[in-house]
Amino acid sequence: MRFFLSLERLAAKKEGKKETGLGLTVKKGENFGEWYSEVVVMGDMIEYYDISGCYILLPWSYAIWDVTLFLLSFLQRFLDGEIKNLGVENAYFPLFVSERALVTEKKHVEGFAPEVAWVTKSGESALEVPIAIRPTSETVMYPIFAKRIRGHRDLPFKINQWCNVVRWEFKHPTPFIRSREFLWQEGHTAYATKEEADEEVYAVLDLYRRVYEELLAIPVIKGVKSEVEKFAGGLYTTTVEAFIPLTGRGIQGATSHCLGQNFAEMFDIVFEDEKRERKKVWQNSWGLTTRTIGVMIMVHGDDKVPYKDVDTQKLFDAAASTARQLKAAGLRVKEDTRDNYSPGWKYSNWELKGVPLRVEIGPRDLANSQVRVVRRDTGAKEDVPMDKIVDRISELLEEIQLQLLEKARKERDDCIVKAYTWKEFMKALDDKKMVLAPWCDEEKVEEDVKARTKGESGAAKTLCMPLDQPDLPEGTKCFASEKPAKKWALWGRSY
Repeated sequence: MRFFLSLERLAAKKEGKKETGLGLTVKKGENFGEWYSEVVVMGDMIEYYDISGCYILLPWSYAIWDVTLFLLSFLQRFLDGEIKNLGVENAYFPLFVSERALVTEKKHVEGFAPEVAWVTKSGESALEVPIAIRPTSETVMYPIFAKRIRGHRDLPFKINQWCNVVRWEFKHPTPFIRSREFLWQEGHTAYATKEEADEEVYAVLDLYRRVYEELLAIPVIKGVKSEVEKFAGGLYTTTVEAFIPLTGRGIQGATSHCLGQNFAEMFDIVFEDEKRERKKVWQNSWGLTTRTIGVMIMVHGDDKVPYKDVDTQKLFDAAASTARQLKAAGLRVKEDTRDNYSPGWKYSNWELKGVPLRVEIGPRDLANSQVRVVRRDTGAKEDVPMDKIVDRISELLEEIQLQLLEKARKERDDCIVKAYTWKEFMKALDDKKMVLAPWCDEEKVEEDVKARTKGESGAAKTLCMPLDQPDLPEGTKCFASEKPAKKWALWGRSY
């Protein structure tokens, strides 16, 4: 969590100092797309670039990514039990992929073919063999897996890298949500048995759930992707799915894939077991991207841009002392000492950035040995004794985290509707809901649903088959085909 120490009650509004207008021109509920575009720019998160779909991540948004990386690292140790490392080691692989490596796994390359960017020239000379820019790293890494893995003692083999990837083909670029270049972590592992691989898939999936719920206060649904929506070339894909109530769209938060032995077959990744028999490894891959930042903005962003004015020019030492205490306690603090903006303008500036708490110190506060704490989410103000500031700030941040999560979870749950028939399904879809419906689990039926629901808002698809499955009484029919239903699937339109 980022914490902000406000000095607005300390800085005088100086005559002759230039001020800049600040404020959103559209409301979230009136034009979501325009609102989102304004927030990511005015919130100092991105700058646009001269290549469509590429964005400059400014320090404020990159700081959120930094916190996510920190939490991932912490949770990896936590999940392995009592602060033990999962055993995943960091490495870095090249950005460029040879055409030969990329096409080794046919289904995999077909899934990414429209998104692959190619380098075809060096200066003015055409390359003899075009080079792809990685859309993901399976085909870059796995030749090395084949070299490094020889016997059962080499397993499990676990590699992670923090990097950028490029995926070029799309029609509607959106900052953080759908861009031609994005940052992510991608883990790639190999095991001797499917049971070990399966265990890791779900452990990592829960890690991603915790990133969303415990860090970003965004409720997600854990589930399995359909055969149509799973990772190209994989055995099965698990996912955490979020939902944006205002637009009625689901959004994939992160995925954890079991690749089975398909890539091991293609890249000849084999090991000699204890009986000296050669066997193919079982592989996983899993990743989380800077999309997390966009999902956080969409779920928790609002129209709040308050203005107030205070005029005093004292107590910088008291403010600096308070900041030092909070930093020493492990809280992230930002002191705003700019004197060319009014207090009201700065309130608005930090509101747009989403800072959860503001601390104000004025002459009256100093005389009473207290500070004023203002919550962004509720606007509540509280005077806190200076000797209690660290404990109270920590408590408030925990309260804000829990209350934001519960608020978002209630909004999400209110948007899930059960549908047993096509008519019920379409009504819920048109009402911008996610639809939980009994399904026959047939690819042709899923493709038919996509075709029948295609429109300006996009086609509906399976978001996932929730791991937490409701009871499915015998004789229940599929909502779309009326064939016997095999499971419950969560459907909706998505980003």
